[in-house]
Amino acid sequence: MATHEIDLRSYDTPFSDAHDYAQMVLPLKGRLTLDINGNSGLLHPLRAAYIAPGLVHTQFSHEANASLILDFDLAAVSPETAGRLSERPFTPISEATSKLVDFMGMLQAQGSASAGVLANWTPLLLESLTAQTIRPVSRLQAALTRFEAQPGQPWNTDSMAKLACMSVSSLHRVFREELDTTPQAWLNAMRLRYVCRQLVESSLPIAQLATLAGYADQSALTHAMRRAMDITPLAYRKQNQTKIR
Repeated sequence: MATHEIDLRSYDTPFSDAHDYAQMVLPLKGRLTLDINGNSGLLHPLRAAYIAPGLVHTQFSHEANASLILDFDLAAVSPETAGRLSERPFTPISEATSKLVDFMGMLQAQGSASAGVLANWTPLLLESLTAQTIRPVSRLQAALTRFEAQPGQPWNTDSMAKLACMSVSSLHRVFREELDTTPQAWLNAMRLRYVCRQLVESSLPIAQLATLAGYADQSALTHAMRRAMDITPLAYRKQNQTKIR
C-alpha cells in the first residue's frame, strides 16, 4: 500500500478484517460498533478508533453512518505517537480535531485527497488525536494542504501564519528549515503548479484559471509564467495538451 491512503465507507452487517498496516476510523456521521481483538467500543463523530497492524476487527451498525478510513504505515509516525495510539485505541475527537476530519472529508468528496495531501494532513491529525503538543512542522504541513486546496484565496504571510497558528517570523523559519524556501516563493510556485495542471487537464478559459489561482487577471498570470517559466499560458496549454493526445 502507499504510505497514506484514505477512503469514505459506511457499515451495516458485521464485517471482519485484519491487515498489516495501521488504520484510523474517523466517523463523520452516525454510530457504529467496532470490536478490536475482543475490545468493543461505540464510535460516533466525537469518538474515533485506532486499529494496530495485525489485529482482527469487526464493525457493524444499525443506522446510517459514514466514516473516513485512514490507512497508514506505523513506521512513518513518531515513536511517541505510535505509543499513545496503542495505549488508547478508542479516543475522543476534540473540536479542533473534528475540524481536521471534516476538512479531509470535504477533500475526499471532491476527489482532492491525494497522497501528498494526506502526507501533510496525517501528522497533525495523529498528534491532535493523541493530545500531544503540536510540532510547528505538523502545523505547517496541514496548512500547506489548505493553501493548495484554495489557491485563489488572497494569501499573504500574515494570513498564512494565522492559519498555521504561528507567528510570521516562525512561519519564515519553519519554511526555511523544512522546505528551504520562503512562504511567498512557495506560494508563487504552488499557484503556477496549479495553473499548469489545469491548463493541461481542463479546458477552462485562461482568464478564469488566473482568477482561480489567485492572480488579479490573465495579464498578471501571463507575466508570472513568462518570468518563472519563459512561456505564456496559451503556449503551455498548446504544447502540453498536444503531448498527451
